[in-house]
Amino acid sequence: MEEIVKIDSIAQYNAMRGVPTKHPLVTVIDQSKAKPLPARSFNFGLYAVGLKELNQGQLRYGRKHYDYQEGSLIFIAPGQVVGVEPSVELFAPKGWVLLFHPDLINGTSLGKHIQEYSFFSYDVHEALHLSDKEKGIVIDCFSKIEYELDQNIDKHSKELIASNIELLLKYCIRFYDRQFITRDTANKGILERFEYLLKDYFSSGKPQNEGLPSVAYCAEALHLSPNYFGDLVKKETGRSAQEYIQSKVIEMAKERVFDLNKSVSEIAYELGFKYPQHFIRLFKQKTGVTPNAYRMIN
Repeated sequence: MEEIVKIDSIAQYNAMRGVPTKHPLVTVIDQSKAKPLPARSFNFGLYAVGLKELNQGQLRYGRKHYDYQEGSLIFIAPGQVVGVEPSVELFAPKGWVLLFHPDLINGTSLGKHIQEYSFFSYDVHEALHLSDKEKGIVIDCFSKIEYELDQNIDKHSKELIASNIELLLKYCIRFYDRQFITRDTANKGILERFEYLLKDYFSSGKPQNEGLPSVAYCAEALHLSPNYFGDLVKKETGRSAQEYIQSKVIEMAKERVFDLNKSVSEIAYELGFKYPQHFIRLFKQKTGVTPNAYRMIN
């Protein structure tokens, strides 16, 4: 079985890269000046943001390879496993890496909003690809954090470092929004496949056996991470993926309500609801009337 090295502290990671620890909870490394990572898998107990500037070496995330090309950013959250391919003796890309311990952001604005940066849970083929101008902004953010680390730690250090990390992540949200737009054609194809997936699901026997389709189920069927899929649907439709699924359920329900040979409960079970009252509540929430009232009105 492959050995997985657990990295729980900044000092541990810095020692492995051969760089000094300037702050116990955060580090910024110019990778061209650090020791290369050995070829093995690492379980991070830290947040990490990595910028790669040259296509050299290959990273693996879980069991898949990272879409990690020139001028791209990857994001790692605590608990995730990233590996360097065993066939690659040393992995020494040119670029930058920022790592910070969850304790750094406790009690800060970033700590309150870290879950909103959904790209920390994006999948292997969903890296952020940067333009030269965007890359310059990202490097400037790394440099500002590095500058703070070169100062003596004082009462302002934590807030200034956390604020600069938050600024970097806010820029990344903007850049991902741009990437969703520039890959609009590919995104439209995903939405069409999503629509087909839902139609196929409800025309099969899956709802009765497996219940309502979840966002995670749809994302996996479309080979996307749930967070990336949810963000894409929101950007393209203005609705969350869950709301989109619910609208499709109601669309199907409206058709089936006109079959007077079936009770509302039978329709609810056919659509994958465990309890008919949940179906009735959702139907009324979305249409303003109960299924039986909808039958009578129409």
